[in-house]
Amino acid sequence: MADEQVLRAQKWVNATYKGVAGYVACPEDGHTGWGTMYSLIMGLQHELGVSPVVASFGPGTYAKFDALGTIGFNWDKNRNIVAILQYGLWCKGYWAVEPGSEGWFTGVTRDAVAKLRGDMGIGGDGVINAKMAKAILNMDAYVIVAGGTDGIRSIQQWLNGRYWDRSAYYIGPCDGIYSRDVQKALVIALQYELGIASPNGNFGPATQSGLQSHTLAQGDSGVFVQLFSAACLFNSPTYDSDDNPVTTTWRSSFDSGLAEWVSVFQKFNKLTVNGRGDYQTWSQLLVSMGDPDRPATGSDTRFEITASRAKWLYSNGYRFVGRYIYDPPNSTLDKEIKPGELDTIFAAGLQVFPIYQDNARQLSDFTYTNGYQHGLNAHKHASDYGFNRGTTIYFAVDYDATGEEIESAVVPYFQGVQAALASQGKKYTHGVYGSRNVCTIVSNKTFARFSFVSGMSWGFSGNLGFPIPRNWSFNQIKEFKVTNGTDTFDLDRDVASGLDRGVSSVNDKGGPADDFIAYVQKLYDLAGAYGATGQKRSQLIMEYIRHYAYGNRGTANKLGWWYLIGSYDSGFVDYCDNHGMSIKGSFTDPFTGYQLGSEHMMATANAHLLTNQPDNKKSANGGDVGGWAGDLMTFWADWRNSEQQYADPLKFAHDKLGVPGVASSFGFDDLIEDADGYLLARAVLGGKNIVDAVKDHYNGSGGLTRFNAYFTGRWGNASDCKDSAHNALTALDGTLSVAQAYLITGAGAVLPSDYQNLPGGYDKLRNFEQGFVDALLARMGTEKRQLSVYKENHARYLKAARARSGS
Repeated sequence: MADEQVLRAQKWVNATYKGVAGYVACPEDGHTGWGTMYSLIMGLQHELGVSPVVASFGPGTYAKFDALGTIGFNWDKNRNIVAILQYGLWCKGYWAVEPGSEGWFTGVTRDAVAKLRGDMGIGGDGVINAKMAKAILNMDAYVIVAGGTDGIRSIQQWLNGRYWDRSAYYIGPCDGIYSRDVQKALVIALQYELGIASPNGNFGPATQSGLQSHTLAQGDSGVFVQLFSAACLFNSPTYDSDDNPVTTTWRSSFDSGLAEWVSVFQKFNKLTVNGRGDYQTWSQLLVSMGDPDRPATGSDTRFEITASRAKWLYSNGYRFVGRYIYDPPNSTLDKEIKPGELDTIFAAGLQVFPIYQDNARQLSDFTYTNGYQHGLNAHKHASDYGFNRGTTIYFAVDYDATGEEIESAVVPYFQGVQAALASQGKKYTHGVYGSRNVCTIVSNKTFARFSFVSGMSWGFSGNLGFPIPRNWSFNQIKEFKVTNGTDTFDLDRDVASGLDRGVSSVNDKGGPADDFIAYVQKLYDLAGAYGATGQKRSQLIMEYIRHYAYGNRGTANKLGWWYLIGSYDSGFVDYCDNHGMSIKGSFTDPFTGYQLGSEHMMATANAHLLTNQPDNKKSANGGDVGGWAGDLMTFWADWRNSEQQYADPLKFAHDKLGVPGVASSFGFDDLIEDADGYLLARAVLGGKNIVDAVKDHYNGSGGLTRFNAYFTGRWGNASDCKDSAHNALTALDGTLSVAQAYLITGAGAVLPSDYQNLPGGYDKLRNFEQGFVDALLARMGTEKRQLSVYKENHARYLKAARARSGS
């Protein structure tokens, strides 16, 4: 909806400055945007005597405004300047003056400026100086916005209040969002406290030297702890060894809680774990490269790894090397893997991770069509080199893509890559190389398995104001020249997280799930020797794998599974244990590269096997609680306990339900396990044994369409799915009620059946349920797009084959 006062501003500034040299008119649509702010700035420049005018509040404009002194109540030296500031205040949502009185600095204007100064955190009287004017005529917000947090806003206001009158510091936003400007403001503040003569926000030698002598530890307090804990909050959450998010708060004392968070952060980022604010930790919090000289076991290079180079790498602590599987025509870099090079690398005890780059240095390189062609080409080259099924190939984004460019071009490019790899049977999964923001968005939108972060490009906008992605596998921190006797070559140092173990051999016949399939086969053979026959034999396998985590005992047991689906055959468990078996908790999904939890998946399969799905697909039962419904109940409790941060349950679901790379009680791996458990149960109910069902699903094509098959089989349409979710959360069924009480009430949250009776509660509950539907539809949409490309490509193949055979 258009804002009447913003529209007044747009019409006034265009009419007043039309014809001024350099002036660019803003749209007259009543919507605040940079176009309007630029026009107001250009109008101000004209009043200050600048010609031609430009769309920037730069040093010249600042100096001329500063010469005016302070503008306040009844200032009338230039009414147009006052009007411009008032219109800027209107555009920020402040009631600047009674309409029609623009140009007079009234008491209403003074009150609006005082309110703005309070929101900025600087306080004081309702007057405007040059720094205030620059802040008024930009798009920064000084109230919390969607996605912002009170914790970050408090830091933003504190930074402004403490440093705004320093010469190198400009008033920053107070919107609750960690951004590039906020990061720069934090570094400038830190430079002032370090006594650096000319703070500039860059992480240069003087800043690095200062931090090396400012290690913080538990028991410390004061401004450096405030700055350090602010940086910690900006990089929060971090993740513990169980993939759980760990948050922190802003504080002025280095207490045990902060030390604990720091230890988790250090471990997640592969730093020395000591719980202290040492130089490594300061660096990792402030810049994407962190300390470029810290230990690193990964590397990448465009140069051939010869036997002597491989020996040097291993001797110097490197265990991974990234190499290119393709070099575009007309390239002068000669960076593609050479014949026999992989054998040389493996013989030296090194692992390889493959990189694909075809230009990828400007926006025009990124289209869906290019991504699709590059995906096909990467598949061909990786196959020619013998890379094994399940290998992750990193596709490069080798420039500073903005957020808008990532959404409009880079994401479609990776959707093309994704579709192309799927069209070839998804032998390989795709990873992404780029800035932190590129990696995070591409991973979330296209399910990129791992992120190879271009951390040494610390000045990239996509590396400023963004935490390291959850799925980071390598962080590129430094380029240097290796001198190895008479040989020299360039090498990038990469910190390895351990998520991607690289490739230590090629041309293996098996796949990532082969060990799990063989494990299920052994259990199945034991079930036969135990005397089980028919479907019962498959049931025993499900029971054995789930019995500890989802049975009668065990610390991981989340629910009384004996109540849902009965107990398990303890005699068979003992029989397997006595024959050397144990629970294999996870395996690699060949289609996504994710680690899947076999215990949760088999508990889901067991539940669906013993409790067939309802005839009415809008309903829910105990079998569903063993899978999606139980996860949804837990997720409801999480939303209720996060409602202060996420007032909108639909946004909470969109941000956290089944999103790749996002830690959640209902994560992407949980959604896969729910789908696969359901499909395995249906296969066994249809007459297959569990071994064949697992083999067909993971070594066949089942995983390519898992979500479509799951959704179609269980619900069939979005309306039934949403109603089924509603029934799971609210129905007063005996089994469902017990699960609701255990998973929701037990987590300290109000039951959905009660919540829906509160004012606005029913609509919020339905939005939450829609979030579950949307998560499934999003995964299904990706599969359908991949399947369409696969069918089209396969049809071309058959046509070409017929032509070759002359039939």
